[in-house]
Amino acid sequence: MKRLIGIVVACCCLLSAIFIWIEKNALRSITLTSPRNTAMYNRVDISIAKPAPVYIEYTEKETGKSYRTRTSPADTLHHLDLLLLKANTEYTYRVVIDNLFKQKSKELTFKTREQSPWLVNHWFNEGHPHDTEALGDGMILVCFGRLPGYMMLIDNEGEVRWYWQVEDIGVRAASLTPRGTFLAMLRPFVKDVIDDYTMTPEQVRNEEHKKPMRRGSIGFAGGTGLVEVSLTGETMWRLDLDKVEKEKDLQVIHHEILMDEDHNIHTLFRPKKVAAIPVNGKMETDTLGGDGIMVIDTLGKVLKTWSVWNVWDIEKDPHIGEYRYDRFHINGLCFDKDGNYLLSVPIEDQIWKVDAESGKLVWRFGRDGDFKMDTTAYFSFQHSPYIMENGDLMLFDNGLHNQRSGGKAFRLDEEKRTAETTVNALLPADRYTSRMGNASMLPNGNLLQCSSKTGSVMVTDKDGKVLWESVLHFAPYRAVYVPKETWDKYFKEIK
Repeated sequence: MKRLIGIVVACCCLLSAIFIWIEKNALRSITLTSPRNTAMYNRVDISIAKPAPVYIEYTEKETGKSYRTRTSPADTLHHLDLLLLKANTEYTYRVVIDNLFKQKSKELTFKTREQSPWLVNHWFNEGHPHDTEALGDGMILVCFGRLPGYMMLIDNEGEVRWYWQVEDIGVRAASLTPRGTFLAMLRPFVKDVIDDYTMTPEQVRNEEHKKPMRRGSIGFAGGTGLVEVSLTGETMWRLDLDKVEKEKDLQVIHHEILMDEDHNIHTLFRPKKVAAIPVNGKMETDTLGGDGIMVIDTLGKVLKTWSVWNVWDIEKDPHIGEYRYDRFHINGLCFDKDGNYLLSVPIEDQIWKVDAESGKLVWRFGRDGDFKMDTTAYFSFQHSPYIMENGDLMLFDNGLHNQRSGGKAFRLDEEKRTAETTVNALLPADRYTSRMGNASMLPNGNLLQCSSKTGSVMVTDKDGKVLWESVLHFAPYRAVYVPKETWDKYFKEIK
């Protein structure tokens, strides 16, 4: 029996030795580069002797936080990305050949360079609320509309951890796509410059509270192009509508860009209508400025359009003469939980629901709308509606009537046509923004809010108390929360 056991043990040892010999590989070279010379991104090129999967484990020395990259499939040449690094920070790392018996390189080190001066965010000090736990484990995406245009991600310590820059055009607004990329609206920088600069609370109250904003079809947070960008900074495609669309009404989009699961893009455009309208007691023929929904693919092919003029009775409209160049100023588009469209119509102080198939106007919610609601919860010149995970409708109330801005959410009963207020997170009075801005619910129950005209990006509680704030040197159209799942396919924190 002892002899048999000895034979079995010897065989196991022999088999183990054979496996180790078979799996043994050699790490030939490791090269680190910094694409686009950014302080927050290193690309690692790895060469090994025999095909095998490879990944990298790396640790931030100061904090001890460790991360693991994705696993590169079996090959002899591998390219791995170390993303969202901190500037001017030292890291240790090991290359791991992912055989049956993992082979780890010796511990190596690298240090990221200092942050570019123009990307240093100086807000993070005792002068602003800075509870680093308030944001949670995601980051914040903001856009810059002048030249050069850019998008950047800010972390909970106010540091810029990612950016993408374009030289010839501004970046007006951006959204997160279903495939974890950023979809951005590109805007000629010389247009609509009034939206680019911050204002004092007094300037906002005294000069920026009127409506409508008649600035022509290139205004209204407008753009003439689209681009999709990956987290590695790769431009996946760019589409300049003014170069591919012959019809002028289709060359300018505004306010919203959403990609659906089929990778088609839903946006807003400015269809016009020639009509006879009463002006000062006389009938005049004029070109009216309206709004609509346009669905396009990534090549610029127009798949579908909808115009507000299809559902609006001009003859019954007492304001058509006064607001003829900007009757609706639709400034927000989202999908309802049933797949239909919700539109923000700020001149009416309402959210409209539009049937995505028939184009019919289903209902209007807000002041003088179809729902019974608490009149103290009325909103004015609102922006950025969206449906929360619990099904409630959230929007950003600019508050032109009472000059108080902030996030509000409502639970709508579409059968009974009633609305219950579930969130009323008004910002401090000095964070009033007459235009632009947004609010969204964070996974931890706090709100991300953007007071665009004051340049303030904030995390608040549900009562509007500011817990975290970054005051930017420009007026961001909105602030978008980017959850950590966005970079899961690139790396994950392991301790």
